[in-house]
Amino acid sequence: MPNIADLLIRSAAERPGDVAIKLDESELPYAGLDEAAARVAALLHAKGVGPGDRVGIMLPNVPYFPICYYGALRAGAVIVPMNPLLKDREVAFHLGDCEAKLIFAWHQSADAAHAGAEQTAAECVLVEPGEFEALLARCEPFREVVERRPDDTAVILYTSGTTGKPKGAELTHSNLLRNVEVCVGLFGLDQDAVTLGALPFFHSFGQTCALNATVAVGGCVTLIPRFDGGKALEIIERDGVTVFEGVPTMYAAMLNHPQADRADASALEVCASGGAAMPVEIMHAFEQKFGCQILEGYGLSETSPVASFNRRDRERKPGSIGLPVNGVEMKLIDEEDGIGEIAIRGHNVMKGYWRRDEATAEAIDADGWFKTGDMARVDADGYFFIVDRKKELVIRGGFNIYPREIEEVLYEHPAVREAAVIGVPHDELGEEVAAAVALKGGADAASAELRDFVKQRVAAYKYPRHVWLVDELPKGPTGKILKREIKPPAGL
Repeated sequence: MPNIADLLIRSAAERPGDVAIKLDESELPYAGLDEAAARVAALLHAKGVGPGDRVGIMLPNVPYFPICYYGALRAGAVIVPMNPLLKDREVAFHLGDCEAKLIFAWHQSADAAHAGAEQTAAECVLVEPGEFEALLARCEPFREVVERRPDDTAVILYTSGTTGKPKGAELTHSNLLRNVEVCVGLFGLDQDAVTLGALPFFHSFGQTCALNATVAVGGCVTLIPRFDGGKALEIIERDGVTVFEGVPTMYAAMLNHPQADRADASALEVCASGGAAMPVEIMHAFEQKFGCQILEGYGLSETSPVASFNRRDRERKPGSIGLPVNGVEMKLIDEEDGIGEIAIRGHNVMKGYWRRDEATAEAIDADGWFKTGDMARVDADGYFFIVDRKKELVIRGGFNIYPREIEEVLYEHPAVREAAVIGVPHDELGEEVAAAVALKGGADAASAELRDFVKQRVAAYKYPRHVWLVDELPKGPTGKILKREIKPPAGL
């Protein structure tokens, strides 16, 4: 079954009447999703999109995303998922770099999508409720599935471009199908699964672990187009959500929401965290409040994404990203004092970066090991513990300081909601440790108090000399804190 579109076709044949996608009161059964996807495939054929052609999908988490996604895959196209908040310059880069033939764009992103597409050869098809249904109604469903080889590219995921222009990670049908199998096993998914579709589907975590894994078993994905802690709690209670996958800031938002004490989350069976390090304090507090267990895992766009996870049937170690998943190897390279860079090899590693041979050769060695740029240590049981991003390491007077360690301490302070530790330039030491902190609603704490709190708990060279308070920390589309966008106060 080399085409990912087969996941939907199989579930639609087995349980046509079951709800596949839900958005508040709107419900789309498997037969309806399959029919709409077949019409999208027909539309693409009519527009000259053939096997291997790239198709952009610039949609939020609404039912149209899976319709366009599975439809384009059914037609043999390569999916290029895009954040609906991209500006025209960024749209033009994505479409131009991959030479996309067409883009499905959300009507609220029309200006940027049209302007970006006009700078390339891509046709822009707007997805507007009502009008899009009318467009598909004029297409006879394309019932076949274009066969793809296991190593054919299925999705090109553009990395965030922290080191310059974004690079497109080419994930194959085999990469993604094997990762879906891993997720189904890890989370124990079956047809009774009700997954909260909170992670953006244009990101690998949401696409593989929530959408594809749930569709593979014939479960229901209940959507939240724009994450809000209160709305998430409401949907979890209303729909009896059994599976929640999120990034740490989502857990923090739910935990600190005024409705948290009254929310009924008793149906939750599996909670998974990834995308960024989960502060242990938040993990424990969330589990205590909602009576569930959070499993932390790890992966990257380039690894489809899941590489390692804590298991439901094994010891869970808070603060750890767990053990490598089946069929995947992980090791530390360039180790020093027990800490090294994580390298990954296995069925989940991408084919390469789209038309970036040098970047691919730099990232994946001759033996197939992908270098992640994440620093970690491994304990005696083989569990990996992320220490920090290689690039985010702060070197103060020759001493290596890992921001994650300092952030963990800040999260222990009762007033702290979010914290990010960065390095700021220093004439003599090279770098000085600094921290941006957002407080919980109604909480009060001075910068000096927070600095002293950490000072009492870590070695003298590690504590942040500079601490400042912010209303909110900058975040990416998945809710991950973006350290590169943190601006220290003037004078630092």
